[in-house]
Amino acid sequence: MRKVRKAVFPVAGLGTRFLPATKANPKEMLPVVDKPLIQYAAEEAVAAGVDVLVFVTGRNKRSIPDHFDKAYELESELERRNKQDLLEVARNVLPPHVSCVYIRQSEALGLGHAVLCAKPVIETGEPFAVILADDLIDGGARGCMEQMVEVYAETGCGVIGVQEVDPQDVSAYGIIDGERRSDRLWDVRGLVEKPAAAQAPSNMAVVGRYILDYAVFEHLERIEPGSGGEIQLTDAMAAQIAAGRPICAYEFEGRRYDCGCKLGYLQANVEYGLKHAELAEPFRSYLRALSSAL
Repeated sequence: MRKVRKAVFPVAGLGTRFLPATKANPKEMLPVVDKPLIQYAAEEAVAAGVDVLVFVTGRNKRSIPDHFDKAYELESELERRNKQDLLEVARNVLPPHVSCVYIRQSEALGLGHAVLCAKPVIETGEPFAVILADDLIDGGARGCMEQMVEVYAETGCGVIGVQEVDPQDVSAYGIIDGERRSDRLWDVRGLVEKPAAAQAPSNMAVVGRYILDYAVFEHLERIEPGSGGEIQLTDAMAAQIAAGRPICAYEFEGRRYDCGCKLGYLQANVEYGLKHAELAEPFRSYLRALSSAL
């Protein structure tokens, strides 16, 4: 079985829910405390053994490759001022063994199309991860993707990250139709994109973590565009399952923050701030004083 060495990051979206902040700045570059969302996602992938990061980008996304590139002027200035701690932060955004690939998605045609854009850099028969940066997942000692790589190694089939949601919220997610295999693992029979609550086969929702096998590209190339003219990744995975290539769903350990919406983004900043090495205690004191004043 081949290892999961590559991760695809679809980052071409417009981020309209965060306008005007995202008018000129990608939503993936929005910071949670002092680190952009895309860096959290990249670090999660690297911790899982990934060493090639594939970014599917669009217009106005130059700050993403700039962030992962070497910043000569900044490093020179920090070195001149003998600010060694900050110099190490600037130099070590990614470990030296990790490489980045950037592919342009010319049209916003959905998540499935973004994944399909990455096909030229995925070898035939090679499994790969897909990570959506605006789903920030705090997995604790073992990140979400690290957990899923272990599941892939045990099962040998594609893995979807899922979490239980309130039944009234299923229409906002892709929902699995499946049978529970163990405490956290499901055998997936099918997937439904944003079903009405009455038609949902379960309340186990797909979140922004996937390990896919190369066969998914065949189905992405064949499926017809759905609502809004978009190519849905869930449709391709459903077609793959129907063709006899199994996929399982894993209910990950950890806390997910939906940073694609403003409330989830604010929650992430508060809770990550309370764990930050420098800020935790003064920030906690501030929140206590604020709570008393309200």
